[in-house]
Amino acid sequence: MGGMKNYNPDKDVPDLSGKAAAPALKLTFVECDLTSLASVAAAVQQFASRRLDILMCNAGIMAVPPGLTEDGYEVQFGTNHLGHALLIKHLLPTLLQTAEEPHSDVRIILLTSLGFRGHPKGGIVFKDLRTTQDTGAFGSWIRYGQSKLANILYANELARRYPNITSLSIHPGVVETDLVGSLGFANKAFVYVANMGKLLKPAEGAYNQIWAATCDKEKDKLVNGAFYEPIGLLSTKLDKTSKSEKLAEELWVWTEKALKDY
Repeated sequence: MGGMKNYNPDKDVPDLSGKAAAPALKLTFVECDLTSLASVAAAVQQFASRRLDILMCNAGIMAVPPGLTEDGYEVQFGTNHLGHALLIKHLLPTLLQTAEEPHSDVRIILLTSLGFRGHPKGGIVFKDLRTTQDTGAFGSWIRYGQSKLANILYANELARRYPNITSLSIHPGVVETDLVGSLGFANKAFVYVANMGKLLKPAEGAYNQIWAATCDKEKDKLVNGAFYEPIGLLSTKLDKTSKSEKLAEELWVWTEKALKDY
């Protein structure tokens, strides 16, 4: 979750009784606020399994007003990228250990968006990431694009550094959830007009990430580090910035420095 304070699983997690595909499967709720690196670090400490086959990084916020995370980072970048990066950093040893097991197929799925194309010139303005980056008109979408670009670059860099893990970034489509519903009037109108007739139902919005997590790597010719659109389509919409190995490495180094105390 991103920035949701006082989350109470007893009343905030929907009742899934009788709805689970595998009723015997054990589910465990772990509180994790991605706007707080301390909260992410504490959440990971509750993960006790020796095996982790699939990690989905799919929480996020979109086009919110200027703000900062608890740690002083631009709130969309801090939530959509930095919080997930810390989660990945702490879980990598378990993921790598699992990848060494016979017949394993370990995957990291990062949800991004075609909205990455709204990123600022140069891709990521590193020098301003500890400010609200309030640039006025369309600023919320530029900041969102910057954070979603980071998801694409990070998946690509993960694939380069850890080739025995399949790391993908995926666009779920534009989905009718509270991510859109909670936007202000102007931003909501922009989304609806720009995606008229293309909005997906919430269940449909999960299809691409489920495909990415479970598809046959050989049969579907999965490309490690790639960006996929719904459903299972290798994207042709990446720009020069989102393909930059130099920028991906710069993001990795910046992220490691930002997370070194956690």
